[in-house]
Amino acid sequence: MPSNAEIAKETIEQFKKIQRYMIAAKKEDAKETYAILKEEYLSLKALLNVIGVNLIDIDIVKE
Repeated sequence: MPSNAEIAKETIEQFKKIQRYMIAAKKEDAKETYAILKEEYLSLKALLNVIGVNLIDIDIVKE
């Protein structure tokens, strides 16, 4: 079973990747893609909040 640190690390990596995709989708005006990515972004953001990760420095999108 993964430790909290491992879960946090993996989730942070996913969160950062989703944000990069969201930024690209917004630039390309890919509204449907952006909406799908936003759902994943919000789920990851909620999980990070629950496990106590400070999002101030890593949340670029801020939605």
